[in-house]
Amino acid sequence: MLRFSSPYHRHLTWRYFALFVAIGLMGGLLGPALPHFAAMTESSMSQIAVLFTARALGNMAGALITGVLIDHVSGHRVLFGMALVGVLGLLLTPFSPSLALLTAMLGVLGFAEVSLNAGGNTLLLWLHKESSGPNVSALHFCFGVGNMLTPLVIMIALAITGQFQWAFWVVASCLLMVIVPITRYASPVKPHAHHEPGTSRVIKHRDPLLLGLLMLLFALYVGLEITFAGWITAYGILSGSPSAQAALLATLFWLALSAGRLLAIPLLRWSSPWTFLVGGLVLGMATAGALHALWLPLGVGALLFGLAASAFFPTLFTLSNHVMEIRGRTTGAIFMAASLGALIIPSITGPLLDRFGAQAFPPLLGGLLLLLSIGLLALALRLRWLASKPVLALE
Repeated sequence: MLRFSSPYHRHLTWRYFALFVAIGLMGGLLGPALPHFAAMTESSMSQIAVLFTARALGNMAGALITGVLIDHVSGHRVLFGMALVGVLGLLLTPFSPSLALLTAMLGVLGFAEVSLNAGGNTLLLWLHKESSGPNVSALHFCFGVGNMLTPLVIMIALAITGQFQWAFWVVASCLLMVIVPITRYASPVKPHAHHEPGTSRVIKHRDPLLLGLLMLLFALYVGLEITFAGWITAYGILSGSPSAQAALLATLFWLALSAGRLLAIPLLRWSSPWTFLVGGLVLGMATAGALHALWLPLGVGALLFGLAASAFFPTLFTLSNHVMEIRGRTTGAIFMAASLGALIIPSITGPLLDRFGAQAFPPLLGGLLLLLSIGLLALALRLRWLASKPVLALE
């Protein structure tokens, strides 16, 4: 399904895939470990929720700092440094006896996680250039695999040792094992965009408004994804589903999302990114409408929504590479916006459910999808306008 132009490209790409499984493992630790953190620090669940804010703030700082670093320093050195920060955070977090110290450590983990994520995405684009689409989808599939494996790692750690802390140390070992081989390869370098008259090469734009629209789309999408994954269980319980069944809804969502990203790997070779983006929005709107009208079982709705959301992030990231030069700072800005969306949008869902009940959830999803549709239309119109101004658009 994946094609590589040289052994260097093949070997390095597969090592990036292994790295993103480890990043997914690291990113998925907080949710399953939350009750254990609450018990460890003698905190209530409302108090322990500050950890999500700390991680989101660390995400934003990591995206911005890594974006600047990767433009001026060897990319693999940046990844190695950020991986060491992550390993240190994973080793020390289980020893944090107070909520304040634990909050600081989650900020460090959030910083390292998004630094590796943004840096790895940038280097993969630089490695494969215009043929990066299927590889980006595969990269995000690997991240999803890591997310899905995290609860299993914690369950095994508890079963064998009786201590959840071992899950953090196992993930730290995995991260260290996958980052070391990457440092043995030359780091991909930023391609120099150019356009020769009479060629069919896509013009790459430098346009602040275009970047702003992309940042808005990433913020809305990530906020939508985190909102659905984080609140679908509560929505299921409020809708009358048994707790055990409601708890499976998030798992179904992540399974469908990962399967959709896997399916997108070959399909992106023959389909336009716009087809994937519009198709996902249509399926998502239809699913939200069907949930609101009670036409679908919640399990089927979770699967369909996961499939609708599956290819949006990697496809939009690939499209970004097609229409503008992706520098480290560009990726950093995109991931900072995504982190901001993950911080703000899910936080408004709780008050909405408290005020209006379970029936407010599908319209919220539909509203976010509508905003995404408007943003995608604005992006298309901006690109059409820029295409009519080639002198201003050329690098």
